[in-house]
Amino acid sequence: MMMNGLLSQWRSPRGIVCILGLLALAALPFVSAALDSPYYAKLATRIMIYALAAVSLNIILGYGGMVSLGHSMFILIGAYAVTIPTFHGITNGWIQLAIAVICAAGIAALTGAICLRTNGMAFIMITLAFAQMMFFLAVSMKNYGGDDGLTLPERSHFGLFTLTSNGALYGFTFAALLLALFFVYRLVNSPFGMVLRGIKQNERRVRALGHSPFRYQLSAYILSACIASIAGFLLANLTNFASPAYGAWTLSGELIVIIILGGTATVFGPVVGAALFLLLEEALPHLVEAIAPDYKSNWMMILGILIVVMTLILKRGMYGSLSGAAPERAK
Repeated sequence: MMMNGLLSQWRSPRGIVCILGLLALAALPFVSAALDSPYYAKLATRIMIYALAAVSLNIILGYGGMVSLGHSMFILIGAYAVTIPTFHGITNGWIQLAIAVICAAGIAALTGAICLRTNGMAFIMITLAFAQMMFFLAVSMKNYGGDDGLTLPERSHFGLFTLTSNGALYGFTFAALLLALFFVYRLVNSPFGMVLRGIKQNERRVRALGHSPFRYQLSAYILSACIASIAGFLLANLTNFASPAYGAWTLSGELIVIIILGGTATVFGPVVGAALFLLLEEALPHLVEAIAPDYKSNWMMILGILIVVMTLILKRGMYGSLSGAAPERAK
């Protein structure tokens, strides 16, 4: 019975899209090498990093019902966890990752304990306030570039391998995304995930069953922060740079748009949303220039219109609108 359920789930439209998407990401480096165009592999790496960040935010937004405009601060922490140690001669990737995850977890525990005392609009505004505080803290660090940011002279080393080449960074990012997707899938379908999803639906009923919503929400908040910090770590290695702009609230807004485009409360939806959002962002300027050169500078307005239209037509997102074989399980 279990085997039949799994087979039917992977044969569903969502399962097929998930498999095809992952196969496309696995094959893309080889296609990029065959075409002698590293641009495509670099763009796909950026898409996967944004997808990883969106997957992390979706834990609390899609499954926990907590809308955060401060999630970008954990990406900022992950980025500076690479550049600041490298500035002081520490290029070991394991140490940098540990710094990123530990710092993100600590700050998430502190800020989450405060933010989760509220809900609704107050929660959104407090997370935004913490993100702005982190942003201005980064700006004030004049020894590390201040508002100009800090260059990464050397990518992370992991002993047996390094992220020096774009191919190695692509493979590492792909592996990180796969692990994150698997982790989130198991998490949201575990008893912990069931309670978290129950809190989103009816917090009073969950409390009546003897569960503490605060403990579950705070744990989910910390876990999402840790995954976001890994996305920041990868982003700094991709761009060879860390900037306070990585902690701007606008990046958190983009991640929310990505989740909505792909499908909230779906495991693979943020990946679809990230691909759609970044590909549109990349293609629209060239398309507008080709069709109407005088309106080239207005491409962002067209992007906004497209997002509004897609959201109105596909209320559950591109991936979320696809049918699934097992509606009782998160896919």
